[in-house]
Amino acid sequence: MNHLMTISRDGFPLAVQISGPAGAPALLLLQGQANSHTWWERTRADFEPEFRTITFDYRGTGRSRGEIGQPSSTSFADDAVDVLDFLGIPSADVYGTSMGGRIAQMVALNHPDRVDALVLGCTAPGGAPAVKRPREVGAALAKLRGREYLEYLHSLFYTPDWPGAPEDSNLLGDDTMNAAESAAHLRISAEHNAWDRLPSITAPTLIIHGDADQMNPVENARLMDRRIPDSRLVILPGGRHGFFEEFAEQVTPEIIGFLRDRNG
Repeated sequence: MNHLMTISRDGFPLAVQISGPAGAPALLLLQGQANSHTWWERTRADFEPEFRTITFDYRGTGRSRGEIGQPSSTSFADDAVDVLDFLGIPSADVYGTSMGGRIAQMVALNHPDRVDALVLGCTAPGGAPAVKRPREVGAALAKLRGREYLEYLHSLFYTPDWPGAPEDSNLLGDDTMNAAESAAHLRISAEHNAWDRLPSITAPTLIIHGDADQMNPVENARLMDRRIPDSRLVILPGGRHGFFEEFAEQVTPEIIGFLRDRNG
């Protein structure tokens, strides 16, 4: 993997990672809230026989550090496009999970010429119609601390059959983030609202979700499927918020097949 640094349009340093065959179609991977590119550590290589994978550390994570300010899913989408510009990539397939799916929506809406195909995993449209997580889940996430918090968060991402412990996961957050960085990421997810604009998405779109996801209820996937023209919906039985990693043997081929068809 090549590790690079670039500067966003407003001067913020962004850490970029690229790997896979140089001549392959580009696949931009957008991770979840409060996470760096390591979110993709266990799944990215599965795409690389066919794709050139691109990631970047969001502002406030990994090696992308500075005065974070008041970012949004729109500004993070602009960061994603700045990364593509830096790499000289005119357009890419875009796959976003959780908050990364919110950012992916804004890339497709604000920069439609940069998106060849779109994959939205375990994400939500925002706006009043979006289905919030159960109240008790939000209360537990706000109340618990330390080991109890990590174990509870782990249970929201993985089923009891998953053999790993919380410390084995790359999905539970970047523990180097400070309070301001964490709060900024929370606001991005909470304030995202693409609902009214979703019918304007022109990229071929796959929406994929686990039906046991309490972090981001599966009803959001159904809402987006009804809202985005000609989208395709895949729901994985029993999948929680980390379904794309726990059930990668099923999920990744589904995504690759969709992208392969769209790339001809």
